[in-house]
Amino acid sequence: MDPVDRRGRYAVEFAMHGGRGPLSVEHHFAGDSQLMAAVQTWTLGPGAFEGMHTHDDPPLEELYLVTEGRARIRQDGESFELGPGDSLRSPAATPHDLANIGKGSLRVVVIWGPPGTFDQSGFGSFRRALEARRAADA
Repeated sequence: MDPVDRRGRYAVEFAMHGGRGPLSVEHHFAGDSQLMAAVQTWTLGPGAFEGMHTHDDPPLEELYLVTEGRARIRQDGESFELGPGDSLRSPAATPHDLANIGKGSLRVVVIWGPPGTFDQSGFGSFRRALEARRAADA
């Protein structure tokens, strides 16, 4: 198994949930990773979108992280605009979609898998992240 996935090497065109427009999916380490989550990079052309959907059978949680371009995600009756570095979590069974609202390509890292937790308290970066979140939300 090659430990490196090169950008675009395994990209496939794929229409998501009734969406349309150019949408390319790179499923990183498909068939090789033992993570309990899928890690993908999606590239959507201008005007492309993923259709409204939920993940309830089986229940899956998704995280969208924008790396390039402008996105609009509608989720559970609200609309959110995201740019590079912004992320959105979509809990299992929550209606959501994704659209490219920019003039150029939209690149998004999408991580999805079954809901669950594991003990991260032994990791200093996790503890510091929790402290930062608490301070910012105070």
